[in-house]
Amino acid sequence: MTQPANILTEQTITVGEGSAARPISVIQRLGAPDADKPVLVWLGGYRSDMSGTKAIEMDALAADQGLGAIRFDYSGHGVSGGDFALGTISRWTEEALAVISASGARRVLLIGSSMGGWIALRVIQEARRLGLGFTVAGLVLIAPAPDFTSELIEPSLTEAERRSLDERGFFEEPSEYSPEPNIFTRALIEDGRQNRVLTGLIETGCPVHILQGMKDPDVPHTHALKLMEFLPLDDVVLTLVRDGDHRLSRPEDIARMKAAILSML
Repeated sequence: MTQPANILTEQTITVGEGSAARPISVIQRLGAPDADKPVLVWLGGYRSDMSGTKAIEMDALAADQGLGAIRFDYSGHGVSGGDFALGTISRWTEEALAVISASGARRVLLIGSSMGGWIALRVIQEARRLGLGFTVAGLVLIAPAPDFTSELIEPSLTEAERRSLDERGFFEEPSEYSPEPNIFTRALIEDGRQNRVLTGLIETGCPVHILQGMKDPDVPHTHALKLMEFLPLDDVVLTLVRDGDHRLSRPEDIARMKAAILSML
């Protein structure tokens, strides 16, 4: 019988040096001592944090199954330090790699939501390039938004937004999820071009399960279909939720996420 894991540790690690140093808040659930299964790692979306519904439900699943689990906030998000306006895909990927490495996990299962899906793919690429000491056993991608800056934002920029980027270094747009507007910086967009993954074959070396709502106003389901075209070497399952939105946080959506995770253990 699986022994539940109910020990939570909280810590703050510093990523970067000098003026680039930022404190990253991490919550880690320790797995059962005899568990030979991957540690679940939550990779959140743009402006989301580790206290969101899906992140909490992932952790609850880990507790039920006796698994290890890691949640953290990117710099400028949640309770982590750092300036959100300095955030880029490179910066947040560096933080994800540092958190996983500091945890001591040898095998991880990455659960990436929206922008976190992009971060997950970059984590795999960078861990391989840097020869880091962990392997990725699987990917669960929820409304993944790889290359969203160049694929979804740049093509739809208005003249006013382009002018704001040139003159102010950022532009704002209303958010459906917060009273505060979304802010997209020139640095984020320029860095996004250097982190594109939809440019050739993506070799994850692990099974992939994509969950995508067909009524997603932020990341169209055609984007998930496009991502699949770049994953021909992997075992990929795509679940399209006909009435699903971007968050996919309803009870039935959470059940799908948990089933996808369990299928990879």
